[in-house]
Amino acid sequence: MTKTLIVLLLLTSVASAQTPLFDGTTFTGWEGDIEKTWRIEDGAIVAGSSGQKQPHNSYLATTKSYADFELTLQWKLDSNDGFMNGGVPFRAERLPDGVREVSGYQADLGGGYDGVLYDWVRRKKPLARPTPEVLAKAQKPVGEWNHYRIRAEGPHIRLWLNDVLTADYEEKDPGIAPSGVIGLQTHGGALSVVRYKDIVITELPMTKDVTKQE
Repeated sequence: MTKTLIVLLLLTSVASAQTPLFDGTTFTGWEGDIEKTWRIEDGAIVAGSSGQKQPHNSYLATTKSYADFELTLQWKLDSNDGFMNGGVPFRAERLPDGVREVSGYQADLGGGYDGVLYDWVRRKKPLARPTPEVLAKAQKPVGEWNHYRIRAEGPHIRLWLNDVLTADYEEKDPGIAPSGVIGLQTHGGALSVVRYKDIVITELPMTKDVTKQE
């Protein structure tokens, strides 16, 4: 077997390796406010209450950083009445406040932002969002589980909501960090319960999984 073939086989193996980021029962591999804000229920990471306003933004974040990858997960929002919002940051940086904020890309959800790629804190604006026609195909009723697929490959970033492509973005700024943590958000002011489960990452070839620096 030639060296070239061995390398190709190794790259294929790396590319196809799916790794769960959440074991369904513990917060192993994550950091954040697990004392007051985040909890685990029925195999899902949960925050918020439909009867009580979330006092501030709160994020769980992975203890590792990731560069190029494909991430899949299920999410659900429930509310009796009021503002609902969450999100999945990636290639993000935990800010010095400890648990309330991260800065970076975010696959948004709820509050009129389903399927939107947002640049949270850093540029404070949507980078790509679905048309109303595309969103109509992608959205499910409130209270149902939704599927997010996030693919970050070099400067090319894409989001699929329930298997519908909702954001296709090419990063032009060479100063934007090419790697960072993955997070889960519950939004300040929300009157909702947000749930995340089945969080699985597939790292793409020729990229690094860099341990987060304290």
